[in-house]
Amino acid sequence: MSADDTPEEPKPEESKGAGGSERPEEPSGKPEEPVGAAREAEPPLPPLTGRQRLLHALWPPRFTRAQLTMAVLLCVLGLALAIQVRSNSESSVLRGARQEDLVRILDELDNRTKRLDDEKRRLEDQRTELESSSNQAAEARKQTAQKEQQLGVLAGTVAAQGPGIVLTVSDSKGAVEPDSLLDAIQELRAAGAEAIQINDVRVVAGTYFSGGAGKVEIDGKKISQPYKFKVIGKPDDLKPALNIPGGVVQTLQKEQAGVDISRSEKIIVDALRPAKRPDYARSSSQ
Repeated sequence: MSADDTPEEPKPEESKGAGGSERPEEPSGKPEEPVGAAREAEPPLPPLTGRQRLLHALWPPRFTRAQLTMAVLLCVLGLALAIQVRSNSESSVLRGARQEDLVRILDELDNRTKRLDDEKRRLEDQRTELESSSNQAAEARKQTAQKEQQLGVLAGTVAAQGPGIVLTVSDSKGAVEPDSLLDAIQELRAAGAEAIQINDVRVVAGTYFSGGAGKVEIDGKKISQPYKFKVIGKPDDLKPALNIPGGVVQTLQKEQAGVDISRSEKIIVDALRPAKRPDYARSSSQ
């Protein structure tokens, strides 16, 4: 065999790029390391502390349906407890009252109910008289005149007399606030007072109190102490209403004022208010 017949060694295939173009092999800078060896080279993570584990367990929050239901029930329970505590605090005055005071308050409520029933019965009787009277026009005029007198007493345009009480408040230290006198007026009205006069000022529906301690003004007019209330009404209802626990008398006594209540079968309320004609309002029957 001649030298020309020696078989040629196969040449390694040259790498080709995209499109079949030949691409020379790039020499590698350093031999590749196994993947396992790279992972072993990474340092291990430090263990979590107790605080980190707690934070990881709490955040982000993960709620289940049972937990949400329990949270709603706890909110409802807390609201019910708050309402119960508030109602107990509001009734603490009555709980601390003596038995005779509670009986007096109950009697006052019964008297108020009785007065409302009497007023209802009186109005029903008037309606019956108007419906059954043979001379309805004369009966209507009679009732109108009576109503005019009643409204005049309430409006303060006519004098009035009748049984009632006299409440005298001495304020030598000038500590009585106008609010305390206003509370006395409201308590007397709730007990059935029909006409009230303080010193020389007639108290009506539009009466207002102003000023400060020791400088009380009623409807813009300054009045001096002692403050003398002349009240027409049923004495058995008026006097207990002022002496209820936590009421007018105790409030005034806390302000270091002297309080005296006397009953009388004839109280004269003679301070008058001018009758004002309304500028715009007219009776709907005209």
